[in-house]
Amino acid sequence: PTIIICKTHIGKGSPNRANTAKAHGEPLGAEEIKLTREALGWSHAPFTIPRDVYAAWDAKAAGKAMEAEWNTRFAAYKAAFPELAREFVRRMKGDLPKNFAQTAVDAAVAAHTKAETVASRKASQLALETFTAALPELLGGSADLTGSNLTNTKSTPSLRFNLAGDVVKNEQGQGGRHINYGVREFGMAAIMNGVALHGGFIPYGGTFLTFSDYSRNAIRMAALMKQRVIHVFTHDSIGLGEDGPTHQSIEHAASLRLIPNLDVWRPADTAETAVAWAVALQNATRPTALLLSRQNLPYAPKSDLGHISQGAYVLAEPAEVGLKKKAQAVIIATGSEVQLALKAQELLAKEHKIAVRVVSMPSTTTFDRQDAAYKASVLPKGLPRVAVEMGSTDGWWKYGVSAVVGLDTYGESAPAPVLFKHFGFTPENVADTVRAVLVKR
Repeated sequence: PTIIICKTHIGKGSPNRANTAKAHGEPLGAEEIKLTREALGWSHAPFTIPRDVYAAWDAKAAGKAMEAEWNTRFAAYKAAFPELAREFVRRMKGDLPKNFAQTAVDAAVAAHTKAETVASRKASQLALETFTAALPELLGGSADLTGSNLTNTKSTPSLRFNLAGDVVKNEQGQGGRHINYGVREFGMAAIMNGVALHGGFIPYGGTFLTFSDYSRNAIRMAALMKQRVIHVFTHDSIGLGEDGPTHQSIEHAASLRLIPNLDVWRPADTAETAVAWAVALQNATRPTALLLSRQNLPYAPKSDLGHISQGAYVLAEPAEVGLKKKAQAVIIATGSEVQLALKAQELLAKEHKIAVRVVSMPSTTTFDRQDAAYKASVLPKGLPRVAVEMGSTDGWWKYGVSAVVGLDTYGESAPAPVLFKHFGFTPENVADTVRAVLVKR
């Protein structure tokens, strides 16, 4: 590693402002500009560039010559290696392979068919096994948490260099596609932005959701610059357990959703996770944050995979728990809380004959972009709504909910089941909240 230290003088040349804070935050003013010009020996009019200076800095001709030389070399390469040249052009343009749409469908269908009970961080790794094999441009990494984030796959061995600075290949001849960033979340996020801006790669990197705070400025810049950068944020709630409130995310999902042009997904099972990855990879002009659980999540049976990509969909109607009548209320849930919503739906049906629709909303940001007709089909007007998410409640009121089972305080250090009960994330509490809302109507 090399560190270059440049000792500078802010406002250099200004007789009265050099090396002061005023040179940074205030205009020099007419008199100080005059004095600075005299000190620097600069007699030219404002906004005038002397011809000799302009000529020294004008690189257009040299640039055109270099471009022409490169195009000639690439034409020869294309003639010698047409398939590799086509692949290079595809990747630099940011296009996905022609068969990617089918690859994405196959990944979601496979997840649905297997219906595995795994943590969504593991579901992410399962999806990545498919996508990293299909997309050589996927470049992974983690901020010293690979074993926890599960960002590595069989297709992405660690990127390693020898003392000479050359890439070390493994026994299979692979040069490495997974960067060990170390404990430096902002550095990781900023590097991924640079990789995306260069082109030819789709970078993704992992850390705990709580530590997304360290990456925030770079995440915002990716959204502002419309770059396809994918952040894998695991251990997304009090469900991580004994690490306690320093590691338990509360406000992070809500605050990430506030960043314009950032897609945020919090999937509930393997199928939703596969779809989230597919959508993120197809979003060429926006970054994505995937919020994933530490704890195992049962698969949520579903009859339709097609609407997951729209950010929210009807997961279960009253008929699926034995009630042959129209829904009286809607429970909206994300991630690990979808199972909680399904259990509350069953409890309300069996013990109180209350019919409830369960809506899984893995991506509020994606759902918000849908047309009014689709939104109304998922969240019908006139039905009271209750949202359930282990985090800040602020972002849910825009959906016209009557109540939110959420968390606006810091967590505690205890096993996850103990915390769920302590903070009211139980089927009984969700069911009681729905009943209380219906009574008020």
